[in-house]
Amino acid sequence: MIVVLAALQLTVPLGLDAYLPAPEGNRLNKERAALGKRLFFEKALSRDGTVSCATCHDPARAYTDEHPVAVGLRSIKGTRRTPTIVNRAYGKSFFWDGRASTLEEQVLMPIENPKEMDLKIGEALERLRASGYGEIGREEVSRALANYVRTILAGDSPYDRFVAGDRTALTEEQQEGLRVFREKGNCASCHVGPNLTDERFHNTGVPGDDPGRYASTGKAGDKGAFKTPTLREVAGRGPYMHDGSLATLEDVIEHYDRGGRDKAGSAPGNLDPEMEELHLTEGEKKALAEFLRALTGVVREGF
Repeated sequence: MIVVLAALQLTVPLGLDAYLPAPEGNRLNKERAALGKRLFFEKALSRDGTVSCATCHDPARAYTDEHPVAVGLRSIKGTRRTPTIVNRAYGKSFFWDGRASTLEEQVLMPIENPKEMDLKIGEALERLRASGYGEIGREEVSRALANYVRTILAGDSPYDRFVAGDRTALTEEQQEGLRVFREKGNCASCHVGPNLTDERFHNTGVPGDDPGRYASTGKAGDKGAFKTPTLREVAGRGPYMHDGSLATLEDVIEHYDRGGRDKAGSAPGNLDPEMEELHLTEGEKKALAEFLRALTGVVREGF
């Protein structure tokens, strides 16, 4: 089942809000989104012409990739996992640490990042103009890419059909997993709403020295805090966490079952208060994993 925005002929999968937020200066537009899609796959936007936005945000992998951390041109490794960009139309801030406040701002930053595409915007514009894009400017590139990303939507999963009234859409085990997710697992305290994220930042106990949100805000309480990712298409998006340190859904569940503490019981001083030991049974863990797999549905893009 889909919802069609009649004025735009844009389809929104079941389970998502039919209203897609966009700034006044960049409302969804078929032609602009088409340009954005072309730019999304354009390798001329990287210094050596080997990578594009789609290299890391692979449509076949729910718009992320298989690497624990992002790998840019010349096989340079970043420090964080490539986040999925499905349903970012509903986002309130962008990147794992929320350092970009709009998609229009975010989409240009990987182009100039020396570990990703390593090309100054001015030089990128010269290349595009020489490649048949006309007298394209910085704002046009920004708005087109953001417009296209807003059309990348994931929904219409067995979970969505179950919530919509189809009692057969989830197996009994998946329904038990949904109960664990909502109640004993405390997952729904952060993974809420149609996009299954509160769009907030939490320290969930992943070890390492990455400052997370703190690097942007300077607030002590933000040390090691990262944005809650959507759980849409989560089964096909491993490895997990901001550093790609957990390989499987089962590993993630074990991490949360320990309340974000390591196997010795240690935790960071500013661990999020929602992080508590869960003491799930093996059956509950398995059911929860099966429920998370039931969040795999339809991924669509463009008009």
